Amino acid sequence: MTQTDLYAALKKYFGFSKFKGLQEEVIQSILQGNNTFVIMPTGGGKSLCYQLPALIKEGTAIVVSPLIALMKNQVDALRAISSDDGIAHVLNSSLNKTEVKQVMSDITNGITKLLYVAPESLTKDAYVEFLQQQTISFVAIDEAHCISEWGHDFRPEYRNLKNIIQRIGDNIPIIGLTATATPKVQEDILKNLSMQDANTFKASFNRPNLYYEIRPKTKNVDSDITRFVKKNEGKSGIIYCLSRKRVEELAQILQVNGIKAIPYHAGLDAKTRVKHQDMFLKEDADVVVATIAFGMGIDKPDVRFVIHNDIPKSIESYYQETGRAGRDGGEGHCLAFYGYKDIEKLEKFMSGKPVAEQEIGYALLQEVVAFAETSISRRKFILHYFGEEFDNETGEGGDMDDNMRNPKQKHEAKEDVVKLLSVLQKTNEQYKSKEVVNVLIGKVNAMIKSHRTDTQDFFGIGSGNDDAYWMALLRQLLVAGYVKKDIESYGVVKLTKRGREFLKQPSSFMMTEDHVYNTTTDDTIVVAQKGGNATADENLFRLLKAERKKVADKLNLPPFVIFQDPSLEDMALKYPITMEELSNVHGVGEGKAKKYGTSFLTLINDYVEENDIMRPDDFVVKSTGSNSAIKLYIIQNVDRKLPLDTIANSKGLEIPELIKEMEAIVYSGTKLNINYWIDDLLDEDQQEEIHEYFLEAESDSIELAMEEFDGDYDTEELRLYRIKFISEVGN
Repeated sequence: MTQTDLYAALKKYFGFSKFKGLQEEVIQSILQGNNTFVIMPTGGGKSLCYQLPALIKEGTAIVVSPLIALMKNQVDALRAISSDDGIAHVLNSSLNKTEVKQVMSDITNGITKLLYVAPESLTKDAYVEFLQQQTISFVAIDEAHCISEWGHDFRPEYRNLKNIIQRIGDNIPIIGLTATATPKVQEDILKNLSMQDANTFKASFNRPNLYYEIRPKTKNVDSDITRFVKKNEGKSGIIYCLSRKRVEELAQILQVNGIKAIPYHAGLDAKTRVKHQDMFLKEDADVVVATIAFGMGIDKPDVRFVIHNDIPKSIESYYQETGRAGRDGGEGHCLAFYGYKDIEKLEKFMSGKPVAEQEIGYALLQEVVAFAETSISRRKFILHYFGEEFDNETGEGGDMDDNMRNPKQKHEAKEDVVKLLSVLQKTNEQYKSKEVVNVLIGKVNAMIKSHRTDTQDFFGIGSGNDDAYWMALLRQLLVAGYVKKDIESYGVVKLTKRGREFLKQPSSFMMTEDHVYNTTTDDTIVVAQKGGNATADENLFRLLKAERKKVADKLNLPPFVIFQDPSLEDMALKYPITMEELSNVHGVGEGKAKKYGTSFLTLINDYVEENDIMRPDDFVVKSTGSNSAIKLYIIQNVDRKLPLDTIANSKGLEIPELIKEMEAIVYSGTKLNINYWIDDLLDEDQQEEIHEYFLEAESDSIELAMEEFDGDYDTEELRLYRIKFISEVGN
């Protein structure tokens, strides 16, 4: 086909006068009947690469696609460019017999140029026999990374595609397309489809308009996300969460704070999913909170931000999901919240799988940890992962990430590395990360006691730093390859060859410090270097602590009964000046706000006026009370003196989870009378002993109480008594 004819077809069908990137070369390869492999980032115009040749060539092209929503979107778009709806069809389990008949008739009559199918449909004998009789121009496999077990979205049914295609006909050209593929995945795809001879086209993976940022995930993540979305009011955004429950919860929090947000996950019925997707596309909603079920094939060009509430399982997933921002070349802010706990959760999910699968999953996760914790350019890291070199000086978008704009500080940690690696060696590499850190800081637990590690001279060798410091260092040593986590013995930390060499001959190791974000009242984000948990206003925090001491002394109560530290920290961040705002502060609630709040509100109000502080309204992030139904249920049934295990079972909770809910109830100022349960659990003398302890204690910490009683009581008993204590003394 001549170039002039090709451009005429492009103009006729799609209204474009020129091709984008590698599109023209790819299309020529397909038109010449060659096997073709296309690696093109999201937003690069991948689908046009097979749609245009399908419209030009004789016969019907089969497009294998993993998602019904994706197929529907593309079929709708193709029907919009033709006067005949039969030009494109879907063939899957959602069709009834009459509809299937119509599809077959349109193909036989040469009307249908593109037939979208799920791989499962191609295994049905009736369909295979029908397609054997037809002229098939080529088979395009979209999202081809689904073939590879090294891909982030592996689907076993994709592995068999080559055999299925051979059943339909010999020598049918195959086109594989993917938006994300590392060299390893590319090799796997080509091998599996037996098309090592394919013409391979690889576009650059650099998206210069995207700004990459990772922030630490704290307990204030709801406020952080709400604040960010408020700051970008009216802009389109996607927020990804790992669980359906979190999707619902976060969507509700955003709605309560006046944001047009909708949830999207596979647990919603099909009608609701379609409705919510359309609301987002038509801009009746600004933000969609979703599991990764959302977004494949969502062609909305002006998504301005993509937030990850949970870090994804692989760099491919991260790249593909962030790639949905700024497809029109405009602004695209990619913000992910990272806490190592999320990584541990993902590791736990993997622990039941076959070892080979675990190894792959674990290797992919390690790359994610390395990406989140790196101090180099995030863009350079991503591109290197996809086998592409990038120079920050000359490359487009070189300064578009948090590490380039605000370089992380580093410090020499050679001696600490020696301490950590020697503890591993001396404990015979038998502990998981948490225990290794406990040995370093000198914290005894049952496991350490049973191995008698607490009697060794190296126990507590790192007590000069806290557990968070040692955890961060351990993770950086994992990334640097000095230690590894053993898969067979799930998560036990072992020395590598490199780690042993370091112990023999220590050299410099520069440890990277985290960014810590203080949000100020204007539009900028001030990045401070980490030094403990920074609150928004240290001065106010000190004044609030002094006020709490004064109130506690006057009432002859321990300070923590009035308000806990996290509540004061939250006040120092949000500057509440009304009862309603105060009851929205972390761990306060209406009862407690009314009982103790007046003098605190006066203090904050005066402080705000004296220091001329601009108090942003959106700092007080309203909570949804989404689990208030559970709390109400607990209060009612404790009043009825129902056994706690019965209450827990009826709500599908473990006892520790029930205790946590009860703690939230009493700490926010509501009375709970659990004497009927405590009296069965502890005799009078024991109760008196614990009561005296809490009355004199500086803190309500259960760890400190455990140390004080040295094993006389278990955690559960102390937590339950603390609930009785706070309820009677404080509320």
